[in-house]
Amino acid sequence: MDLDPDLAALRRLGGFFVLRTAGASADPPPTLAQAYAHRGEEVYADSTTFRVRMVADRIHSSELRVSASIAQQALAARLWSIALGCAVLYGSVPDLDPRLLHWDPAASSPDDLWLAELRPRAADAATILDLVVHGHLEPLTAALHARYGVAEGLLWGNAGSALAGAARELDRWARGADADVGARALAAELFTHPRLAPTGTLTGSAFRRRSCCLYYRVPGGGICGDCCFTRNPWSSPDAASG
Repeated sequence: MDLDPDLAALRRLGGFFVLRTAGASADPPPTLAQAYAHRGEEVYADSTTFRVRMVADRIHSSELRVSASIAQQALAARLWSIALGCAVLYGSVPDLDPRLLHWDPAASSPDDLWLAELRPRAADAATILDLVVHGHLEPLTAALHARYGVAEGLLWGNAGSALAGAARELDRWARGADADVGARALAAELFTHPRLAPTGTLTGSAFRRRSCCLYYRVPGGGICGDCCFTRNPWSSPDAASG
């Protein structure tokens, strides 16, 4: 099935998988390419800084490295969800070039992302890795590591967790729809990439990461279902710094 102009098939998967496309906005926000590279002094002008500080306010955290980690994992999950959702439903994926993908850091899905031009690409693992890992996660990881000191291993662990989560949601949807979409097999192939393979262990749809996203440091937070920890390490805050 060819990519339709509105990527309407993604709507059946839920808002986290939806991507707005050309014509959806007359005044689009800056692109993700600008978010990864911008060094402006004004808070809102730098959309990455704005998002990290907004997340910090929402979770009542005084540690920007914690909110940076949570913000990065959410964006990674959006990117993986869109790519995998299109791959299994359409058999092709849109070009997610960060120069084409606009991002509103104040919005939540599906209003956070807007694709300026629909360019079909192959749905094979190599193409998806090029679009998501090389196009987005590498520059985003470099920016957050440089600005907030978040360990690169932690951020790649977030990316692995987000990939596993997107595949798991697709697998859950497929069981309910009595359809075999191949999400597990595609995720397993994606996890062979050198950036993702060390992040954890994927067993079927279950994933156990080798790092911690630092959510336990959020007031009232704890450990996630795929965390490397089996209990809250708050008594030793530095234990999950990487």
